[in-house]
Amino acid sequence: MEENKTAAGGEHSLSIENTKRISATGIEGVQGFSPTQFTLIYAGGKIVVGGSDMKMTTFSKQTGAFAASGSITSVKYLASAAGIKNRLFK
Repeated sequence: MEENKTAAGGEHSLSIENTKRISATGIEGVQGFSPTQFTLIYAGGKIVVGGSDMKMTTFSKQTGAFAASGSITSVKYLASAAGIKNRLFK
């Protein structure tokens, strides 16, 4: 599974390999990393990833590269409040 999205302010990509490895680009920060859930911050909002036995293997704030391994069971995009307002009030 691979996805590219263009958000207000930047582009990112997300790739999941066999539900065992996740990698992403365009990541601005990592929030609340635990073995069962973590949240990635990108220009358009947040990406919440759920699973088990997850371990962060790479994160570079300078390049925006992120990688983690474990059993990945869910990925949820949460748009920033500004993004939703911009779409509603064009």
